[in-house]
Amino acid sequence: MTINFDGIEVRDRMHAGIVSCSPDTPLDEVARMMGDYRVHAIAIADVGHGRPWGSWRIISDMDVMAAVATGEEQTARQVASREAITVSADERLDRAAQVMSEHAVAHLVVVDPEAGYPVGIISTLDVASAYGEGQFGGVPESTELP
Repeated sequence: MTINFDGIEVRDRMHAGIVSCSPDTPLDEVARMMGDYRVHAIAIADVGHGRPWGSWRIISDMDVMAAVATGEEQTARQVASREAITVSADERLDRAAQVMSEHAVAHLVVVDPEAGYPVGIISTLDVASAYGEGQFGGVPESTELP
């Protein structure tokens, strides 16, 4: 069976806008932001590194958990594992899935295809949701828990 994402672009499934913080933000504040905004990743904006929009890193909930386990107070910069991987908003969704798989990441920063600045984030859950809808005809209207 072939997975068909024809006609679905990253912009159709991304979360528009970015929750971000500075590199010096204390980890407890990053964790609080994740809870307040109900997100699993926050972009760290390090503006002024030779790019018009600076450089970006992603700090995920799993990065926070790993840091909490050390028991040391840390900042977003210390915990963010690597520079963010980007994908254009006009790329096909299957391309975003491929990039996530190749780089073993769960979140990509989505950039405007013309200006190149960040416009959102797409996650593995966003891709999985699109795949599930395509396979089963849509999202159920309600789910009752036992």
